[in-house]
Amino acid sequence: MSRGDAATRSAFPARLERRNALFQQWQALLTNRTKRTRSGEMIIQGVRPITQAIAHGVEIRALLSDGRETPSRWARELLDDPPGPVVVLAPELMADLGERENGSPELLALATLPGDSLTRLAPSPTGMLVVFDRPTGPGNIGSLARTIDALGGEGLVITGHSADPWDPAAIRASTGSIFAVPVVRQPSHREVLSWVQEQRAQGQPWTVLGLDEAGGFELADADLTGPTLLVVGNETIGMSAMWREACDLVAEIPMGGSASSLNASVAGSIALYEARRQRGRSGG
Repeated sequence: MSRGDAATRSAFPARLERRNALFQQWQALLTNRTKRTRSGEMIIQGVRPITQAIAHGVEIRALLSDGRETPSRWARELLDDPPGPVVVLAPELMADLGERENGSPELLALATLPGDSLTRLAPSPTGMLVVFDRPTGPGNIGSLARTIDALGGEGLVITGHSADPWDPAAIRASTGSIFAVPVVRQPSHREVLSWVQEQRAQGQPWTVLGLDEAGGFELADADLTGPTLLVVGNETIGMSAMWREACDLVAEIPMGGSASSLNASVAGSIALYEARRQRGRSGG
């Protein structure tokens, strides 16, 4: 059965011309985290994020189109074999959902939120996973996910009370990479450390390494060639006391100039590059 055949069984209308209850539900997904969580849905904006989501198996519940007569090749190929039901929206409605002021986007995707089970993590024997502890900025989550994808990391775990990785701002900042690596949310450090203990019990020597501006141990002197869980703290106050206590090693990135600290996603990116440098190959 083709994707197009599955799309014919849609419960959605073929066209949407006005701001009705369904449109309001979709619009709420842009700004309301609670609505996203309860519905299990998100809106994906942009060519690359939509392409990446489809390529990495994210369930597309509906493909939203502005119905233009001459779509781009990218849009035409998706519409010819859609990953879900196609709903044509009035251009002004598409502009609202696309958060665009200069015309409507060709396509948007209504997609299912990925699950948060740690079983989604499947790192290699020398894998590099990143924990972002209580991040407050969705853009920082997206930026770090992009670097993880680019530099061979194999997953991102968000712990504690944090910004939402499925906020449109996070998805945009990742340019779609947030769909290319497993991203899971966990209530605290405890669940993640239990996972680490399970890996160690299976003979995988995972190291928990935290980043801190006053770690007292330079990052370049840390051995990042084995399986490593890299912990990046909150943008303002750093790692929680619980994460600091759980770390096997706390490393710092030497700084000069007048800067007192690095942006959290930048610090994580530097550590990921150092791990790649030490491993002497592209990828994780």
